[in-house]
Amino acid sequence: MAERKKRKRQGVKKTSTSKKVLLTLLGILLAIVLVVVGVGAKMYHDVKNTADDTYESVKRKSGTEARQVKLSEQEPFSILLLGVDTGALGRTEQGRSDTMMVATVNPSNDESLLVSLPRDTYTEIVGHNTQDKMNHAYAFGGAAMSMDTVEKLLDIPINHYITINMQGIESLVDAVGGIEVNNPFEFTFDGTTFPKGRQDLDGNLALKYSRMRHEDPNGDYGRQERQRQIITGIAKKVLSTQGLTNYQSILTTMGENVKTDLSFDDMRTLMGDYRGAFGHIKSDQMKGEGFMQDGVSYQRIDPTELKRVQDELKNQLK
Repeated sequence: MAERKKRKRQGVKKTSTSKKVLLTLLGILLAIVLVVVGVGAKMYHDVKNTADDTYESVKRKSGTEARQVKLSEQEPFSILLLGVDTGALGRTEQGRSDTMMVATVNPSNDESLLVSLPRDTYTEIVGHNTQDKMNHAYAFGGAAMSMDTVEKLLDIPINHYITINMQGIESLVDAVGGIEVNNPFEFTFDGTTFPKGRQDLDGNLALKYSRMRHEDPNGDYGRQERQRQIITGIAKKVLSTQGLTNYQSILTTMGENVKTDLSFDDMRTLMGDYRGAFGHIKSDQMKGEGFMQDGVSYQRIDPTELKRVQDELKNQLK
């Protein structure tokens, strides 16, 4: 028991950023639910309406029954988190998934796992009969094809999804009144120079800050870290008194830019029965090696690395 408590304390210390990532993508909406319960009927009604607006079911190719989980019975589940570029920088097409993460949540051991996936992973796009970058699945077939593709790659059931488009990130930052980030090195992107150190960003600057990768010594992995900074900054504001004051603007932005197959009742169940699992979140990064094919860069996942991640996720889902 003492060893388990020690492990939990260490895990929380090491993964506070990942915890805020998950609590935001489930979280900006769920946190508001938690804050407003018992505060006022109108606010509660507004949150429920937004949750209803964000709800969007998906049609999967096959195996639907095997993916069913009973949240009311506190069964472990997985969720695919997608940050998509629809609407970003003036785009109007479907877009691709710039950010891809899989979270597994297990309330029986009060533990969750958050795994970041390289978006350029070369893999089979399920339902499209091609080998391509994993993030192209969203462009070809939306959340459903992304879920099917990640499910086959990782060899686990993907039960739910949440998407937020990059235009939504920009609007969310503005809705919370801006955020603070700590930039590890100076760089210039799209005509804007971001100095090293702490700085305040509005929505437009936050979007630029989150998109640069070519000047980053860690490439797309470095960009993923900056995206986590943005999400963490939003989470802090949402959970603050200021977030409560601006809840109408936040809810409007959520309703316009977030989609999930989690219903309002599902969210309430998660906040009530799964809260302990959200309090202890481990993070991981699946890593690949870059290669070129037909003039296009991809990430190849070594079989040993893939099995390591698969086994880790399967262990969480029991």
